Amino acid sequence: MAKKLLLLRSQLTIGVIFVPAPEKPGIGFPSVLDRAYKDYKRHLKVGDIMSRDVFTATAETPMIEAVKTMGRRHIGSLIVVKYGTPIAIVTERDLLSKVLVGDLNLETILVEQVMSYPLIKICPSLEIREAARTMINKKGKLLVFECGELAGIITASDLIREIPSAPETLLRVKDFMTKKIVSIGEDETIAVAARIMGEKRIGSVIVASDEKPARIFTERDLLSKVLVQGKPLDTPIGKASSSPLKTAHVDISIHDAAKIMTAYHIRRLPLMKKEQMAGIITARDLVEAYAYKESPHILKF
Repeated sequence: MAKKLLLLRSQLTIGVIFVPAPEKPGIGFPSVLDRAYKDYKRHLKVGDIMSRDVFTATAETPMIEAVKTMGRRHIGSLIVVKYGTPIAIVTERDLLSKVLVGDLNLETILVEQVMSYPLIKICPSLEIREAARTMINKKGKLLVFECGELAGIITASDLIREIPSAPETLLRVKDFMTKKIVSIGEDETIAVAARIMGEKRIGSVIVASDEKPARIFTERDLLSKVLVQGKPLDTPIGKASSSPLKTAHVDISIHDAAKIMTAYHIRRLPLMKKEQMAGIITARDLVEAYAYKESPHILKF
């Protein structure tokens, strides 16, 4: 089966939406309330933004059932419990890199055979920037425990939704984007796309039509549009990918990219320069930028 990767050398086409950066307010003096709210946003705690609805599966659950639960609920992970105690997590990435790439049978493989551990635990009183640093250092979603009990979960999407307007978030996305774009023709199969994503450990591929970027296929598409619906993996990728493809300019800020992703409920944003695709930024990239980078105006030498 061919694995032809296409170079994106095209201009914007039908099915691609260019999203402008959110408009900046006019010049003016911030009010006391404005300053207070901005300061509040910068010191938000994990408990203020965590998702309290945590979905679980037992270690003995077949992966096909775990996949269906994630797909139907539009979530990217399940907490694995044994004897009522959280012990691990199973994610979309586990599905790609351990199950599909390994040609394992979803019907017979159990969650405990592919789950990831140990859990990354934090407390609800932690400030969100420290949570962002923990997420990047530990490379995973964060489980929030209070008094020894599981209270919630923090994902990259949760963090970017609350990224404050601060000097460090005014940095440009072009400094953090991935420039190497992986693309696949719309007539290639879902199986080929899933294997590429699993082997390269990436969460999406750009789907090209006539060698022009037209759609995007993500881990979430694999769950909700393919596996949950029982669609065969030899289906052309063009029939299961997301369209229109939303893009933005490479010169937007981290804060603006976060606002666009939040508004459109996406986790990956292709970036354009002179009507050509120059790179892609993910929610996790934005979290890393927010966690560790400082504005050039506040760097200390």
